[in-house]
Amino acid sequence: MNAASSPQETARGHGRRTLLLLFAVFFGAMALAGVLRFTGWQPAAHKNVGQLLQPPVDLRGQPPQLASGALYPWKGEKKIWRILVAPPATCAEQCVTLSQGLAKVWQLFGHNADNVDILWLGTPPAPLAGTPALRALAPSPALRAALPGVDDPSGVPVYVVDPNGFVILRHAPGTDLGGLRKDLSTLLKLK
Repeated sequence: MNAASSPQETARGHGRRTLLLLFAVFFGAMALAGVLRFTGWQPAAHKNVGQLLQPPVDLRGQPPQLASGALYPWKGEKKIWRILVAPPATCAEQCVTLSQGLAKVWQLFGHNADNVDILWLGTPPAPLAGTPALRALAPSPALRAALPGVDDPSGVPVYVVDPNGFVILRHAPGTDLGGLRKDLSTLLKLK
């Protein structure tokens, strides 16, 4: 036998190595994706700032009543996202500051601002009163009780409610409202 391999055998060996390399790359990428998926890793750009509520809180069975007496429908013709605030009766300076921040956040949505309502359970502070998106809700102990962590001793949490009436995010008291804006901006892009 000849010690040197024939050109045909060399080409066959090269083809096998190429095929094995392609399999390794393909299945290696799939394995890496599976590991990342099942360990819960997400890219930073896709993480929400607020706490994702699992399972979301279903408010469809109890549509809130506006301060005017009319019912506020959860599902309408337009796809409306909601920022919901349910402060305690004793909320004063903190609520004024929060309301000013929410008015700014709403304005920053620009052309998407018409797709966001701000629901304030009870009497809203004066800085928020002129905001077109404000929907003052009549006090409702049942609605307030349905919200997770509503009586947080550190302050007033802010909730995000989807167009169908599910509370999907909770922003802890005192968190930067820029995070709320980021979360809602991402949600507004969903069709």
